[in-house]
Amino acid sequence: MKKGIIVLLLAICVSSYAQHLTGTADPNIHTLRVRYLNEALEPSGNLQRPYLVLPESGVIDGSDEKNTLEFSFDYLSHDIKHLTYEVVHCDMHWSPSDNISSYDYVDGFTSADIVEYERSVNTQQEYTHYSFVFPNEDMQLKASGNYMLQVYQDGDQEQVVAVFCFQVVEPMVEIEANVRANTDVELNGRYQQVDIDVHTEKLGVRDANDVALVVQQNGRMDNQQYILRPTFIEPQKLRYVNKKELIFEGGNEFRRFDSYSRYYAGYNVNSVSYDQGEYHVLLEVDRVRGTEAKGAGREGLSYLSDVDANGQLVVNCERSDFVDTEAEYMWVHFVLPVEHPLMNAQVFVGGDMFFNRYSVNNMMQYDAENKCYYLYAYLKQGGYNYMYYMLRDGAVSMLPLEGSHWQTQNEYTVDVYYSPFGARYDRLVGKKITR
Repeated sequence: MKKGIIVLLLAICVSSYAQHLTGTADPNIHTLRVRYLNEALEPSGNLQRPYLVLPESGVIDGSDEKNTLEFSFDYLSHDIKHLTYEVVHCDMHWSPSDNISSYDYVDGFTSADIVEYERSVNTQQEYTHYSFVFPNEDMQLKASGNYMLQVYQDGDQEQVVAVFCFQVVEPMVEIEANVRANTDVELNGRYQQVDIDVHTEKLGVRDANDVALVVQQNGRMDNQQYILRPTFIEPQKLRYVNKKELIFEGGNEFRRFDSYSRYYAGYNVNSVSYDQGEYHVLLEVDRVRGTEAKGAGREGLSYLSDVDANGQLVVNCERSDFVDTEAEYMWVHFVLPVEHPLMNAQVFVGGDMFFNRYSVNNMMQYDAENKCYYLYAYLKQGGYNYMYYMLRDGAVSMLPLEGSHWQTQNEYTVDVYYSPFGARYDRLVGKKITR
């Protein structure tokens, strides 16, 4: 598949992108990243899903590198673009908050031009790396909740080219989360049950209806759950136990590859080649691990423990201390042999590199001659986690291609929102990440 065709498909898929979710609306923008500022300045290799914490002063001013974020992305051109970002407060569903003014959540301006940029050096694909630090001296935050940063071009707020989502937590509750195998669906099989206790001593909750939970697995939004009622209400504690909404497919450990080198095959890479001005990374041919695997029972192949990053990625390249501008872009070839195409279903390569969404830019095609699904993705050099998902009848499942096991080490995020009667916005009063 030629590069021009991919770009056209990317353009077509833009209309399906929800504007309030992290992603791009311009096929020239790649590699959106959000990091703590201290990690951006001195990377430790400790991958995290960052968020901000509202301090006792009530204002996040950017003075603490561990509580400040760096947002960055690449534009596939050396031409400098006039780009501006705007911060918007959102409700728990990531829609802009209706009843709160920007004066209530921002000290300073609500928008600013992106003035920090560097052109790529010694790369076949020319690109410009843009970055900005937030909060900063011109813009501080003073309310908890969900936020999105919209990046728009040429001063036109209707021309949004990228969206970053992040959160500010006001730590008012303690959260205990336990992941177990025994569920109401089956015992010790394919699913995981999440049980949650929320301690509300500091919050002083009068009505349990004022509290809502959002539970997410590995950064995915397609299967996240909104929990509006606890199972039990105890003094200064809300318990969410044995709730069917909190049963998730265990899935499997993420697959991974490392394309750090232009000359040598890294982990799970069969070969690296250079053709007509572009690099190509051919991954090792993957194996179906789920129920579609030959000889596998209804559970798929047996579970094998592995170390992964739960879908995350890291940019790196050999012999460089400046990977943001010296890492190359390469066509990565994913190949998954399947004897016959899955009926009435689509297959996707998933992970943070595709914002954990399912659209034409990560949908695989079936090759009837070679009996396999394939995808070519234009990615920056680095280490990536990925998974094969099947979408059928609006539901995403790992069972057919990846299998599902209660032993899988998944990352669950529990967000606790508080919206008492008369409140003008959803406060994010607690966050727990369990692995």
